[in-house]
Amino acid sequence: MANDGKIEIAEDIRELSFEAALAELETIVERLERGDVALEASIEIYQRGSQLRTYCDEKLRDAQMRIEKISDGGTGAQPLDEE
Repeated sequence: MANDGKIEIAEDIRELSFEAALAELETIVERLERGDVALEASIEIYQRGSQLRTYCDEKLRDAQMRIEKISDGGTGAQPLDEE
């Protein structure tokens, strides 16, 4: 984690597609929920999961901005999650 509070995303994660990152994140969540991972390993995969979540959030924000530009020329567009 960076000193400014932002999560630094590993380079190998940045090379993943959104779908691959999401699938890996789902696997991590399942492993942690089962509770059959040693403490140190849990901390490591939790950290990777945090990086994956941040990366997926970035990809979704980018996609939303692209859709807004397409649908309204980038001016006055409402975010997709607002009604």
